[in-house]
Amino acid sequence: MAKTVADLLIDVLLQADVTRIYGVPGDSLNGITDSIRTRENFQWIGTRHEETAAFAAGAEAHLTGKLAVCAGSCGPGNLHLINGLYECQRSRVPVLAIAAQVPSSEIGSAYFQETDPKHIFAQCSHYCELVSQASQMPRVLEIAIQAAIAKRGVAVVVIPGDVALRNAIEQEPRLRFAEPKPTICPSEDELNLLADVLNRSRKTTILGGAGCAGAHDELVEFARKLQAPMVHAFRGKEFIEYDNPFDVGMTGLLGFSSGYHAMMSCDTLVMIGTDFPYQQFLPKDATVVQIDIRGEQLGRRSKVDFGFVGDTKATLQALLPRLEQSRYEAHLKESLEHYRSARQGLDERARGDSGSTPVYPEYVASVISKVAAQDAIFTFDVGTPVVWAARYLKMNGKRRLIGSLNHGSMANALPQAIGAQVSHPGRQVITMSGDGGLAMMMGDLLTLRQHNLPVKLVVFKNDALAFVELEMKAGGFLDFATTLENPEFTKIAEGAGLLGLRVETPDQVEPAIAAALKHDGPALVEVLVARQELSMPPTITFEEAKGFGIFMLKAVLSGRGNEIIDLARTNLLR
Repeated sequence: MAKTVADLLIDVLLQADVTRIYGVPGDSLNGITDSIRTRENFQWIGTRHEETAAFAAGAEAHLTGKLAVCAGSCGPGNLHLINGLYECQRSRVPVLAIAAQVPSSEIGSAYFQETDPKHIFAQCSHYCELVSQASQMPRVLEIAIQAAIAKRGVAVVVIPGDVALRNAIEQEPRLRFAEPKPTICPSEDELNLLADVLNRSRKTTILGGAGCAGAHDELVEFARKLQAPMVHAFRGKEFIEYDNPFDVGMTGLLGFSSGYHAMMSCDTLVMIGTDFPYQQFLPKDATVVQIDIRGEQLGRRSKVDFGFVGDTKATLQALLPRLEQSRYEAHLKESLEHYRSARQGLDERARGDSGSTPVYPEYVASVISKVAAQDAIFTFDVGTPVVWAARYLKMNGKRRLIGSLNHGSMANALPQAIGAQVSHPGRQVITMSGDGGLAMMMGDLLTLRQHNLPVKLVVFKNDALAFVELEMKAGGFLDFATTLENPEFTKIAEGAGLLGLRVETPDQVEPAIAAALKHDGPALVEVLVARQELSMPPTITFEEAKGFGIFMLKAVLSGRGNEIIDLARTNLLR
């Protein structure tokens, strides 16, 4: 039987070490799904929504560092991929999207379900090309794969259903080399200049991000040489926080005061492997050094006095022998003491007062961290779950974190957990899901059951879009349209074939989460948490304080004074 273009497509993916595609089937994908059907070494992971497929592929790519693939049928099918692909592109994970197209003879005729994928995917991909003839396969596909891997992002191959069913002209994949792994490091002159700047600094602070992956030992030695406190961006938390005597926590909207203090009180800031976006949390008067493997990011967020292109590990290995041991310890000691105080304050908020209701979300997050496996994978929804994950999940070098930290999309936790569990079947995968996020993509609870994926979902139920409410209050607005009429998620879970557990008091939190983790299959724990819990940034601007004041005045004048009392009771008195 002759090999089809779809058969060749799967052969190329196998050659690239891809063994699955996430997606929703459709007639324009029939050639591809039929080719998968006959193979024992390749999986189709069916999801209930294409957005889930893209998020799941991105999570797999995040954890493995390798290419992952998702697919959507023509028109609405591949349009549904968009949001998840934006997440993959902005998180710089290598993902290939297969966007099926209407019959090739109908392109340009406003045919049923016709769209223009090359325009649609232009802003969320490094490469997007149409395969209009059998002779273009496998070349276009292999160019797309190389673009996704080399540029760490999304590539899209658009293929009409009829072209996928044609006989292949080429019979084998063309590319057979391993992924290149070059070392990128500043020049000798640049390293000497950088060493001179740092050797003269008395109060240095380091800010590290996701680009610090794989360089933990070098980072700790770097901080030791400079006697420098180390602040981490959230995407750097899993690589920097653990076994690090110089770590002083996070800054930014999700962080706390010690990270902010260490940044603002330094005379030299070293930003390494981070594209930290919030300019208001960066010092204005310090000397700023930035090191990044992507030269286009130098100076994008802050004025930069010295910018260098290089990957973190190679740069630090070359730099460390040039550094003198700093004699100036005061800045480090002050920052560490501030961190101990801030950490103590956060931990005090994470107590489970017996019998009190509703449950404090900080306590739920601290229990998750306590009882989870040492190599657990955590996913967390955008909103307040991100704050609790940032502040209370403890890293150890084995645990992994996945969120929508650049794109900031709701409803990411469950889809990303699917990709994490499929690609790591022996690992414990736990979500920290908001009730708004879970409700948005709840259909893929069925995917957990269908593929028997033992994901454990912890739902922070406060019947509100709580982070949106906080933003409204900080802006001086009365919160509006944020109340959610939610079901009992445990009953939804049970109807989908999951174990469902409901928690209403603090004493029920740990037993319920522990029972879910022991359950042989997917499980959902619904925890009724405080709606008015404040998740404030490490510093409050005058505008934010003014906004809260205006909100409280409006609340009183509109007859919502009880809400102010509740806010004080659940926060100021703790």
